[in-house]
Amino acid sequence: MKNKTVLLIASGDLRLSANQSCWAEQKAMEADLCELSESMGYKIERAHDYDAEAKHGFISSQRQGMDIFSKVDRSQPIIVAEAVWQYSHHVLSGLISHEGPILTLANWSGKWPGLVGMLNLNGSLTKAGVAYSSLWSGDFLRDANFKAQLGRWFEHGVIEHDTSHVSAYTSNERLSESVEASIDSIVEAMDKNKCIMGVFDEFCMGMYNATIPDELLFDMGVYKERLSQSALFAEMQLISEQEAEAIYQWILGRGFNFHFGNDTDTELTKNQVLDQCRMYIAACRIGDRFGCDAIGIQYQQGLKDICPASDLVEGMLNSSDRPPVKNDLGEVIYKGEPFTHFNEVDECAGLDAMITKRLHRALGQPLEITLHDLRWGDYDASGSTKDYVWVFLISGAAPVEHHTDAWKGSHGFRQPAMYFPKGGSTLHGVAKPGSIIWSRIYIEDARLKMDIGRAEVIDLPEAETQRRLNETTPEWPIMHAVMQGVSRDQMMARHKANHLNVVYANDEESAEECLLAKAELAKRLNIEVFVCRN
Repeated sequence: MKNKTVLLIASGDLRLSANQSCWAEQKAMEADLCELSESMGYKIERAHDYDAEAKHGFISSQRQGMDIFSKVDRSQPIIVAEAVWQYSHHVLSGLISHEGPILTLANWSGKWPGLVGMLNLNGSLTKAGVAYSSLWSGDFLRDANFKAQLGRWFEHGVIEHDTSHVSAYTSNERLSESVEASIDSIVEAMDKNKCIMGVFDEFCMGMYNATIPDELLFDMGVYKERLSQSALFAEMQLISEQEAEAIYQWILGRGFNFHFGNDTDTELTKNQVLDQCRMYIAACRIGDRFGCDAIGIQYQQGLKDICPASDLVEGMLNSSDRPPVKNDLGEVIYKGEPFTHFNEVDECAGLDAMITKRLHRALGQPLEITLHDLRWGDYDASGSTKDYVWVFLISGAAPVEHHTDAWKGSHGFRQPAMYFPKGGSTLHGVAKPGSIIWSRIYIEDARLKMDIGRAEVIDLPEAETQRRLNETTPEWPIMHAVMQGVSRDQMMARHKANHLNVVYANDEESAEECLLAKAELAKRLNIEVFVCRN
């Protein structure tokens, strides 16, 4: 290191309101990091200045990131420090070209999701073939292990974490003949009949890691239908008030709890929900016209400026018990089952959901699938369990079947105005106890790979659940998950995305069968599979 000096960059959001709201937390985290580094004999210098006019110090666009990196010594060690969500493509080009050691570094906080942003950047760097190391901590100044690892990076430019919980899947003789036959049938059907992944505009929020090159899908019989969000919005305008009202009344009839106010800028209103009902109908019909097996709506760029959020829509789509929508021929679309949706048009999650739904149908297991952010984790402050409990959280797209008391146990709150200026209802609920299979498809070495494991969703006391909601985003659906055979730091060291997919099984025994069957199915679809558990 030249003069023991390290550069620091901070990738931010595209939305000015988010960058301004989050800057104070980022600044405080950087101050702690600089203090710790100086005590170890190293100096950290920002590679870009605070913007007095914008009132934040984040890199807020791809062009700005390119301009900053054009002035950086490519051989110098660099830290990407994240206290909040970030758009990976703002800095990806510079990191791809960089020749010195790279460290991605995050806080450990539910409210300020730097760890989520870092995981997305890590997945993007992995896909791009860029070498990096990672670190995370909830207290930079007092975490002795964090300090020791940072010291190793300062000295050697690389950190190695424990990933002994990961093993490559080859084959398993425990699968029954009937399960083997089901897997054969799925592979044959996908090859013969092909599948369509409907994509309402790609590349949400800079998630380079969430787009799959088409050629990696062809061998398994999956093809993209590139749809337009403008077409979705146009279709919404064709939905009558009566049709939208019928969907709304159906939801009310199921016992859903809307929390309405009068100020549309800060509170949820019925008109926002009626627009979401229009989007739900429009998405169903467009997806049906194009023969889509699953659909993903980007939303964040474009639609957020003209209509309410898509999350209530996505949660309904992912539910089996959902309002019926008829297609142009008068037939109910995907009657009695999900029209699977992949949130934030994460195609890796979409592909995972498509094959999971087929497998679970064949095995007689639940069909409802959603992705969640790997948002945060903590021990139960009330002491009801000694296990480390993860917070899985997403902006509203969870199916009602995942929630305790389904529709009656679910709530509609206004989406936070900082991210969703036009509002819209969430589909909030607390996930029911049970056995789940979690998984993540990602891209590494120009190949599709999958990490898969098991977890138990548990109940926590109401006060502890509320604490966790208050520490994250209380309007969104939450899942209390205990990973089986994977520690917190092993999960962080290995995971290649901010998202992971979850699906319930009927019981623990069938969860194990589902995991092994899914691993085998993915393998036969030419996905390299890794089972994650000690």
